[in-house]
Amino acid sequence: MPNTSKKTLISGVKPTGRPHIGNYFGAMKQFVDLQDSGKYDCRIFIADYHGLNLIQDAEEMRRLTLDLALDYIAIGLDPKKTSIFKQSDVPAHTELCWIFDTIVTMPYLMRAHAFKDAEAKDKEINVGTFNYPVLMAADILLYDADVVPVGQDQKQHIEYARDIALKFDNIFRSETFKLPTDLIMESVAVVPGTDGRKMSKSYGNTIPLFATREEITKAVMSIVTDSSGDVPVNVYNIHRLFRPESELRPLYEANKGKYANLKKALVEDIDAFIKPMRERRAELADDPKKVMRILKKGAKAANKAAAKKLEAVKKAIGVI
Repeated sequence: MPNTSKKTLISGVKPTGRPHIGNYFGAMKQFVDLQDSGKYDCRIFIADYHGLNLIQDAEEMRRLTLDLALDYIAIGLDPKKTSIFKQSDVPAHTELCWIFDTIVTMPYLMRAHAFKDAEAKDKEINVGTFNYPVLMAADILLYDADVVPVGQDQKQHIEYARDIALKFDNIFRSETFKLPTDLIMESVAVVPGTDGRKMSKSYGNTIPLFATREEITKAVMSIVTDSSGDVPVNVYNIHRLFRPESELRPLYEANKGKYANLKKALVEDIDAFIKPMRERRAELADDPKKVMRILKKGAKAANKAAAKKLEAVKKAIGVI
């Protein structure tokens, strides 16, 4: 049963492939921290219907969905503390989206950042991309979410959810929806990649989150170093994610100009950090049915909450 003294937290994650340490420190770790804070009833869903805008191969979708569930459980999301489920296992998401579609105008959606970006790139925009903010509003409002953790660049999605909730209640003269607030992660680090730019798959400068020792070594040895100074800045900026600066300063002072030594030390620290999660993930991967049972259990709880809200919506619009 939900703890009414806690705030409800909701977030969805698209199944987009193998995560890297930038994904971990930039977002994934925060979900675990929020779960462990004891302040929230957490619902984290795999946004496979959102992912359908990009992933249109059945086997790939199944694989990426299982991979994402493995990733999040391996880093510490606890099914006893956090409800983890697939968006597609809760039909109320898309049903509520359609209801919202009937009150949301096209000019309003044309102001969305994702649509503007696609339009600027002269892409052939599918309806799913155009309608993305409405489905996201349904994702959020369906569970009476109090807070939604997002980056600064995603704040507009919460504004859309609030606008749609207010418009619905105004049109149907109801008090159906709770207005969510964004939970901006101000302290989230921009993790540098091996070339000094922001770590990104599109740049090819990543260190995989569940990397093997060999993969870690290859990635770290490829880090671009600046031979003009005693401290290799790119190496140091990644290293401080894994060891406090009070320990790093004497290490780097003792190894001035010895870039190979510092990279070897970084390999050791990354591997020590990743190894427990890598082993936990491998253990989970050996029993995929267990992971799917976790998702089904999460979906059962989500469907119960979603059905209650959808019934209130249907009463408000007069279909029941």
